[in-house]
Amino acid sequence: MMKSMLQGYRVLDMTQIVAGPTCSRIMAELGADVIKLELAPYGDRTRFGGLKPRDPAHKGSSQSTYYFQHNHSKRSLALDWKNPQGLALLRALIPHFDVLVENFSPGVMERAGLSYEELKKINPRLVMCSISLAGQTGPLSQKPGYDYIAQAYAGITDLIGDPDGDPALITMAMGDTATGISAAMAIGYALLHRERTGQGQYVEATLLDTYFQMHEVAIPRVSLRKNYTPRRTGSQHPDGGPTGVFKCADGSYIALAILPHQWKAFVQALDAPELLDDPRYATAALRRDHNEDLKNTLEGWLGGFDNRDDALAALEKHRIPCAPVLTLNEAMAHPHLKQRNTVRQVHDAGLGSFDIPGLPVTFSSWKPEKKLQAGLLGEHNESVLRDILAMPDENIEQLYDEGVLIKDKTAPRSIKETTET
Repeated sequence: MMKSMLQGYRVLDMTQIVAGPTCSRIMAELGADVIKLELAPYGDRTRFGGLKPRDPAHKGSSQSTYYFQHNHSKRSLALDWKNPQGLALLRALIPHFDVLVENFSPGVMERAGLSYEELKKINPRLVMCSISLAGQTGPLSQKPGYDYIAQAYAGITDLIGDPDGDPALITMAMGDTATGISAAMAIGYALLHRERTGQGQYVEATLLDTYFQMHEVAIPRVSLRKNYTPRRTGSQHPDGGPTGVFKCADGSYIALAILPHQWKAFVQALDAPELLDDPRYATAALRRDHNEDLKNTLEGWLGGFDNRDDALAALEKHRIPCAPVLTLNEAMAHPHLKQRNTVRQVHDAGLGSFDIPGLPVTFSSWKPEKKLQAGLLGEHNESVLRDILAMPDENIEQLYDEGVLIKDKTAPRSIKETTET
């Protein structure tokens, strides 16, 4: 059995921030040899985010918790590919890769002579994936932007927040992460296609397309009901249920999701059989229309418990889908997430030990590595160029001298220093 599912595949990662690095990180963890090509002189911009080393021995290094989370398990090649020599070196690498992932603004790769149409001439088996805000074509294709911009364009932001308040922002890279996962999935299918046909292909993933997929029910409604516009409903689901977030007597909150077939069990949990005869709640549609009344009834019932846990226990006796609204601190400490490696601890020489998320999937024939590492800027320059291009040490030294290659100042810079170290 192969050690890892993607062992033997080589990926050139020309991405930064979150969406692209998420895609390539998944492939790296599953065994692919991912070479993260970082643009000189600074590399991935997330090297300046998150927490940085405070130990004087590591102060000033390019490492950060933000970078580590999204780029562990990869090798870093720091190259000025805007330099003609650097671009020539990059093109020399292309035939040795199975996959290329990039998330520059549309047109950047083409202007550099690195479009898929050009690259497939030198590597017909290449699977190339471009990740962007809104795609390589269309009216929005040239618009710069990040997760929150796609969120707004997709009609997501307008639906978040209190009914009479301002739209609210999902203040985490939800769309970025989901796009990275979608891109990794698509690349896997493209590689399967290549195994069957021998042909590479071009794959696109966009934040806007990914966010638009997240509308689970509203799009057909808007399409069929010409005068219908969904509205913000705050902490309550627009379809009622009751489904949403509800306050307990101790000031904490629970989340509850009641589908129509669970209504009777919910009534039994509340020990309120009169609700079954209440004409306001006779159907799911009527319960939706009287959602505020239901919310008041439920929160009145919750007020009869001293704490959140007792209320949850009463609901769980009737298998009602419910959960405490945990802080992130509480979620990270939850034994379930720890047991399943959803929260996992990593160690970095400069940053120390800290938690990061695990993979969102598991496999019966493969287990994730327990020790994860993220490279310093350009840390693997020598090993990449030796392994892939069999480049002599003197040529590598010359690339350093001419500024084509760069390396973190806390890592050995030259071949001679590497050998001595």
